[in-house]
Amino acid sequence: MGKNASGEPNEPRMSVKGPLIFSAVLGVIAGFFTMIFSTGGAENQLRWDLGVTAAGIAFIAALLVVAVLTMAGKDNPDHLSQGSGVNRSSAKIPGGAGTVGGQKRAPREPQADPDTVGDEDQNDDGGSPRPQV
Repeated sequence: MGKNASGEPNEPRMSVKGPLIFSAVLGVIAGFFTMIFSTGGAENQLRWDLGVTAAGIAFIAALLVVAVLTMAGKDNPDHLSQGSGVNRSSAKIPGGAGTVGGQKRAPREPQADPDTVGDEDQNDDGGSPRPQV
């Protein structure tokens, strides 16, 4: 009932082996290093109890993080990778990657208005132009 007419599953199934193996490896590493470093020197016995506790905590924490990240991941819809889109090619954007290495334009000089005497913005001092000295 959960399959479509062709008999193929609707979505690819995720395996549980990868996250379990990853978490187990992290647990073994954490347990080993905790057991070694918690002895306090070469004359003391290995602390198996702390090693097993650290391995269990690391295994559960890593499995929890992997599970949350797996649930949070969401693939993009298929329609986003199809169609032409707006400005899909950066070479066609004005001033984009298509203009790199092309013609270099000289910067434009600001044009002075010959009718204006003195002040460019005549509205800041009541609308009268600044007197020439």
